Amino acid sequence: MRILGLDYGSRTVGAAISDPLGITAQGIGTIWREKENHLRKTIARIEELIKEYEVETIVLGFPKNMNNTIGERALKVQEFKEKLEQRTGKRVILWDERLTTTAAEKTLMEAGVRRENRKQYLDSMAAALILQGYLDLAGSSQQNE
Repeated sequence: MRILGLDYGSRTVGAAISDPLGITAQGIGTIWREKENHLRKTIARIEELIKEYEVETIVLGFPKNMNNTIGERALKVQEFKEKLEQRTGKRVILWDERLTTTAAEKTLMEAGVRRENRKQYLDSMAAALILQGYLDLAGSSQQNE
C-alpha cells in the first residue's frame, strides 16, 4: 500500500505518492481550483488518486509558523484534514512543512526550470518533499526497532 502526500494551498493542492515499499516519494501533479473554499472537485480528485494508487494513508503538510505557533493557514489545513478524513475514510497525518516550498523552489531553480514554468511543478515538488520527510522518519524509526 502507498502513502499520498499533499501540500494544501489557497488555490492548489500538490500531490505526491510513495513507492509501494514506502521508501521514496514522487510528485504526481497539482490539483487546481478556482476559489479557495471550492473543495468538492478537489476532494473528488484526491479520492480518484486514492483508488488509482491504492493509498492507505495521507500525509498532509501542516504550515506552522517559524516560532512553532499555528496561524490562519494551519487552521485551514486542519479543516481540510477533517473533510478528507470524513470523505475518504483514510487516516490523515499532519506533517510539519516549514520551508518545503522554499526548498522546492530552490530545487527547481537548480534543475534549470524557467521561472515562468516553476508554478506548475512547485506544489507537486513541495508535496514530494513533505512526503519524503515523513517516509525518512518512518523508515528510520522502523530500523531502530
